[in-house]
Amino acid sequence: MNTVDHVAGHTFHGRKGAIQNAFRYSVDYILLDPESHPATPALFSLNRTNVTNWRELDHGGEPGQGRGAAWLREQFDQMGVTQPDHVTLLTQPRVFGHVFNPVSFWFCFDVDGQLYAVVAEVTNTYGTRHSYLCHTPNFAPIRPSDRIVADKLMHVSPFQKVEGSYTFRFDYRPDRVGVWIDYVRDDGGLIATLTGRRAPLTNRTILRSLLRRPFGARRAFFLILWQAVKLKAKKARFRPFRTAPIPDHPVSRIREP
Repeated sequence: MNTVDHVAGHTFHGRKGAIQNAFRYSVDYILLDPESHPATPALFSLNRTNVTNWRELDHGGEPGQGRGAAWLREQFDQMGVTQPDHVTLLTQPRVFGHVFNPVSFWFCFDVDGQLYAVVAEVTNTYGTRHSYLCHTPNFAPIRPSDRIVADKLMHVSPFQKVEGSYTFRFDYRPDRVGVWIDYVRDDGGLIATLTGRRAPLTNRTILRSLLRRPFGARRAFFLILWQAVKLKAKKARFRPFRTAPIPDHPVSRIREP
């Protein structure tokens, strides 16, 4: 992949349990292979300042200290996982220097072009990050119908416990991409989705996105705060971050079947 794609998507979050809350927002994501030095339009850059850009330091490792795909390959070596032939990253770009990504996804492909692993890179509003390595048994190709389960290990929402599990589902196609996450715990949980069509990133799509959503990914941060206000008004219990454990390793494996 030697170009950058724009993913004009929608995200949905629906809370389960006694106190329910749901929202659906339009979002702008990019899909790129950072190792291929892709061609970019004039209003978008890699690792340098522009109207919109992507920086390696935002991914792979602690926020602001990332090493991008090099970090990902290092983690695969440490876990004894076969190195991907190539990777693509689904994430929100920086807009006027600002970014906040609650979750980004590293899609990992073998030499035959088959998707065999996905690393879900989760970052909470407290600046903590943990990633989940998702794969099928024996790293067989991931199909849209496959459901991959991982135990929840990091505090994300202050209105949810650090317990239960995530069930991931991925649909990666040349013209679109979809991610579904079902967070399950005994007395509640959450359903989160991200779906959108892929098209080459152009100056026109960037300008259109800026007109519709001028704050880019930073908008997601303020929308999260707005949902927190609504949950507080509904008397949802607030759980401070200091009470939650932090995983020892930056990447965790799935729950084996």
